Amino acid sequence: MTDLTKYRNIGIFAHVDAGKTTTTERILKLTGKIHKTGEVHDGEATTDFMEQEAERGITIQSAATSCEWDGHRMNIIDTPGHVDFTIEVYRSLKVLDGGVGVFCGSGGVEPQSETNWRYANESEVARVIFVNKLDRMGADFYRVVDQVEKVLDANPLVMMLPIGIEEDFVGVVDLLTRKAHIWDDSGQPENFKVEEPPADMVEKMEEYREKLIEMAVEQDDDLMEAYLEGEEPSIEDIKHCIRKGTIALDFFPTLCGSAFKNKGIQLVLDAVVDYLPNPMEVKPQPETDDEGNETGEFAIVDPEKPLRALAFKIMDDRFGALTFIRIYSGVMNKGDTVLNTFTGKTERIGRLVEMHADERIELTGASAGDIIAVVGMKDVQTGHTLCDPKNPATLEPMVFPDPVISIAVSPKDKGGSEKMGIAIGKMIKEDPSFRVETDEDSGETILKGMGELHLDIKIDILKRTHGVEVSVGKPQVAYRETITERLEDSYTHKKQSGGSGQFGKIEYVLEPAETGEGYSFESKVTGGNVPREFWPAVEKGFKKMMEKGVLAGYPCVDVKVTLMDGAYHAVDSSAVAFELAANGAYRQSMPKAGAQLMEPIMKVDVFTPDDHVGDVIGDLNRRRGMIKSQDAGTTGVRIKAEVPLSEMFGYIGDLRTMTSGRGQFSMEFLHYLACPRNIAEEVIKEAKERDEKK
Repeated sequence: MTDLTKYRNIGIFAHVDAGKTTTTERILKLTGKIHKTGEVHDGEATTDFMEQEAERGITIQSAATSCEWDGHRMNIIDTPGHVDFTIEVYRSLKVLDGGVGVFCGSGGVEPQSETNWRYANESEVARVIFVNKLDRMGADFYRVVDQVEKVLDANPLVMMLPIGIEEDFVGVVDLLTRKAHIWDDSGQPENFKVEEPPADMVEKMEEYREKLIEMAVEQDDDLMEAYLEGEEPSIEDIKHCIRKGTIALDFFPTLCGSAFKNKGIQLVLDAVVDYLPNPMEVKPQPETDDEGNETGEFAIVDPEKPLRALAFKIMDDRFGALTFIRIYSGVMNKGDTVLNTFTGKTERIGRLVEMHADERIELTGASAGDIIAVVGMKDVQTGHTLCDPKNPATLEPMVFPDPVISIAVSPKDKGGSEKMGIAIGKMIKEDPSFRVETDEDSGETILKGMGELHLDIKIDILKRTHGVEVSVGKPQVAYRETITERLEDSYTHKKQSGGSGQFGKIEYVLEPAETGEGYSFESKVTGGNVPREFWPAVEKGFKKMMEKGVLAGYPCVDVKVTLMDGAYHAVDSSAVAFELAANGAYRQSMPKAGAQLMEPIMKVDVFTPDDHVGDVIGDLNRRRGMIKSQDAGTTGVRIKAEVPLSEMFGYIGDLRTMTSGRGQFSMEFLHYLACPRNIAEEVIKEAKERDEKK
């Protein structure tokens, strides 16, 4: 029987380049999982096993691995930091119980750290903070702690202080034990001594220790009372309070070190064991009905309960499709039949494996609290619930954002079409934020994603992993259309010459809806002028037409249609006639209701060295950007702006040129805004030219 109190399901997440993957490598080395440490900058990290990851030195897919520390089993997921792949972070956080937020000692709280932190808050995941890279130029532990408070609005609970900084960084002072851990220059993690802290740090150590105890004892009234009367709690009691506060998200234990130099990693592992929750200490997953509404039931983490598991990632590798699964309750054994509540079909569990990056260890079974992978599942996709067929239930599903950018692709050689179709099919299963559709008129395949880098990597995977050479069109922005005025109108559809006729008359109101509402329909018909059985046909007729706007053929959003009245014919009226009436009404009325083009606006976060700030701001203004804030740090300035996506193509190259290669940026979708007239006219003209070519 598995002891779930000895389990820790954790994720390691942070901004690009803060050292997540290096930290994971060091953890695997320390726990005896690997014998040679792979370096990210050599392209040899264990968890970065995609060619594209090794080459670019970034993590794209979240990789899962398991290890043991101090009698505890850890399931670790190393997540990507780049904003185009936040979907990977989001879905990993969904199935984790705790996390390690890694921050760069010199870069501090960077744009992507904020997004990941927000996701972790939404998923209510307890975290410890690891301030990494304290051996780097410009590193400043205290500044990063300050940023965690101000930028993330979080409560860091400082557990240790660094001894020395930049190239003089040698170790840390553990505030609880008042002991210094000092590493030698061999770079070996086990080569450290525990000794008394340096004399010049004693005062600072006592000041921070007092703050730590004061914050911790707030979790226990009796200890707090005793402490106020001058009685210091034992280290065990303090640890108990810290664990309680961490799980309640009241504060975040904050540690420091240098993963690359192997300093401080053992203490991070100890903190994971001491302060992060086991699977039974987190809120159980809510169960939902078919509509996605909570039923009030929960998947309690218990091997004795019926099976409840969530598929959170699909990965295709040389052995076939792998489905990563988090088991919340019950057990899953080889040969079992499980029900997928999304498809309503059952699947047999063929092979169960425990993953170590891209290696696998065969298992005969797994139980509540485990994160495992199943080989060869057919119809399971990300977010699907697997459960006991005799006792079905659905877990809260995952919600993925809509893509904002698209490109057209076509195979370079004639025979590549089928091969490309199969490859793209596999890629869609792996990544729910990647979509594909075929343009009916031109027959082109359109790939849609979260950003330029996202689609770049997809093209790269098509080429290298699947051997499909493709020609790529210019990136296209996902515009939307809407209306700006209220309009009352009527439309009659009639075809009554010979044979059975068609008749349907509708009187209706078109009006703008709230931003983000999409399309809504209401009927206010009283009496039987339009019989109730025809209302759905009118709704369907309008809804279908909304897929193509009247200006440039982009989907129409935020429109409310109200059916007010109409007329029908006892013989000639039918659902089809009323649906066609709605189609005609849409074509007739939308241009009269102040149709308007909407463009996606991105939240852009740029980091630039001081001497290039003016150039960067001037450039963002030229791109129709609105500058929201500027924050000066020790190594440069962070500029936050809102910029239309259409102006951001190729920005990374321009930024590097302007800042001599030192600038960085990230962007994520914010909202849709009305497109200025001159830009809208250009987009509409292009759309018409495309249609004419077809």
